[in-house]
Parts: sequence; structure tokens; C-alpha cells
Amino acid sequence: MLRHLRRAVRLTHRRTVDLSHPARSPLGSAVENCVVFEQGVRRARDCPAPEAVRQVREYGGKGFVWIGLHEPGADELAELADLFGLHPLAVKDALSAHPRPKLERYDDTLFAVFKTVRYVDHEELTATSEVVDTGELMVFTGPDFVITVRHGRDGSLGPLREALEAAPDLLAEGPAAVLHAVADHVVDEYALVTDAVQHDIDTVENAVFSVDAGRSDVGRVYQFKRELLELRRAVTPLARPLHALATRPVPPVGPDLQPYFRDVADHLDRTIEQITSFDGLLDSILQAHLAQVTVAQNEDMRKITAWAAIIAVPTMICGVYGMNFEHMPGLEWSYGYHLTVAAMAAACFTLHRSFRRNGWL
Repeated sequence: MLRHLRRAVRLTHRRTVDLSHPARSPLGSAVENCVVFEQGVRRARDCPAPEAVRQVREYGGKGFVWIGLHEPGADELAELADLFGLHPLAVKDALSAHPRPKLERYDDTLFAVFKTVRYVDHEELTATSEVVDTGELMVFTGPDFVITVRHGRDGSLGPLREALEAAPDLLAEGPAAVLHAVADHVVDEYALVTDAVQHDIDTVENAVFSVDAGRSDVGRVYQFKRELLELRRAVTPLARPLHALATRPVPPVGPDLQPYFRDVADHLDRTIEQITSFDGLLDSILQAHLAQVTVAQNEDMRKITAWAAIIAVPTMICGVYGMNFEHMPGLEWSYGYHLTVAAMAAACFTLHRSFRRNGWL
């Protein structure tokens, strides 16, 4: 069932033209959808939250309402907090756009925070390129409701909701099934981003070890490490909440759904290991590049030293015979000039050949 759900999400995502800027719902400026489910089947069109709650309560605990919000204001979220009894601390975190990924329980309400990531396409990786863009996704899960709060341009849950509607058996598990689907969707996006980052790392590695690698490559490596750090901060903190959902009974997550959360936690662990290996590989690439720069500098110094030694011989001879002394050997000899020039040329040739043989030139 989990495999079919992931496939449905991908297919639905292909049919979606553009969900980064969804149209505003008539339910409210921040409400993207408000849907009622009964035994896993969608029973109503979008309706105001009080009406949706009334319908759910009429079903006698066999349904739940799913409300999706995008960057809500304090007033809009306060109304839902009063309606569903949300904890003020959780509401405060949902309003701020930069909380750390975590899992909190307030009475019978579970509050989960996820970091969404998106790979930023770029033609060429430079010292100022943006590689990873992050957003936030919060999920309130109660006995008969799910409230998702999204911050950022990406991370739309429209395709996910449509895929879940095609799997009523899974939705029949209640709000916990939605929480699992959201976690699985977020972790799958992590895997897609890390695969794209792998390609960039290969590009940087090839550029660093190429014959004409320039010294500006170090800026690209540092920029890439900063972007990788942002990805790591988004992914790594999620491991602990997922392991808690997979190993401990945390209402409303029941024992039947814990194996599904274990599967998501396993995928997250593999992604974290991949990101950790990326960081180590970038450190190795940086060290290798710095070693290349040092070797190139040493080669330049050897060439400069060799040419200085070659030029020093005629300079010394010319300096000696340029002194204004009357009694110097060879001054009155008719072949003195020719012999001196020949001696300088022979000395320079000998030094040049010696340096070439030793790899200095």
C-alpha cells in the first residue's frame, strides 16, 4: 500500500501545473482546503471549519477534518486554536517560520514540525549559487482533525491529498495516516534533493581535479559546504521525532501505523548518512584543492628560483667587469670580450639543462 501511495503522489505531481503559488480559497485568505473524511472517503466539498467540525462530530468519531493553511496570520490561526483547543506554544511555533524540526504532544494533540527542502536549478555552480531552498511545514494532529500549516513557496500538499483520497483504506486509519503521509512525502523530497546534490558534488570534484582548475574553485567549494549545512540542519533533527513515532505509542499514532513510520525513519537515516558522506567528501575535495594550490605555488617558486640562478651568472660576470679598475685581467686582450660572452652563454646553457633535467623548468 505504501508503494502505491508514493507512486500516486508522483503521478499526481506530474499532473499539477503549478502549486507553488496556489489560488486563495474563499474559506479564508490562508486556507487552502478544508475537507471532511468519513472512514477514509471524502464526504464534503470545501466548507468553513465550524461546519466541517460539526459534520465530523455527527459521524460519531468515524471521520476527521483536514484543514490546509499557507502562511496564516495570527487571527486566522487563533480562530482554529479556539475551535480545536490548540496549545498556545504550538500556535506560536506555527506562526513563526523558522522552528526546528520536532515533535510535541499537548494532551490529545500532536504537533510536528518538518523542514521542507527544494533543489534550486542552476546552470553553473558558482561562489554565490543557491543550491537548497528550505521551508517549513507544521502538522497538528488530533482525534478528529489534521491541520497543516505551510511556510514558503514550496511543499504544497495538494498532490499528496489527492493521492491519499485514492487510498481510502489508509485514510481510514484516521489523522495519524495523514501525519505518516506528510512525513513520508517530506523524506522522499529529501532523497530527491540529495540525489541532485550528488550530481553537483561530482561536477565540483571533476573541476577541482581537472588540468586547468583555477584557484576560484575554492569559493565554489565553500559555498557548496554552506548550502549542504543548510540541508543538514533541515534533515538531521527530524530523526529523533520519527524514531519516537516508530518505537513508542504516541496518540493518535497506533501500533498499526508504527511499522510505516519505521519505514520512513529508515529512509531518513539513509539520507542523513548520504549527507554526512557528502560533507566528508567536500572536506576531502577542499583539502585536495588546497594541496594542489600549494604544489602549484612550489612549482612556480622553483621556476622563479631556477631562472634567477641562470640570470645571476651573467649578472655577476658583467658586474665584475663593469668595475672601473685600470688593472684587470683580460682588458687589453683582443679576444677577451668574445671569451666572456661565450663563458656566460655556456654557464647559462649548463644551468638551464641541469634545471630541466631535475624538473625545475
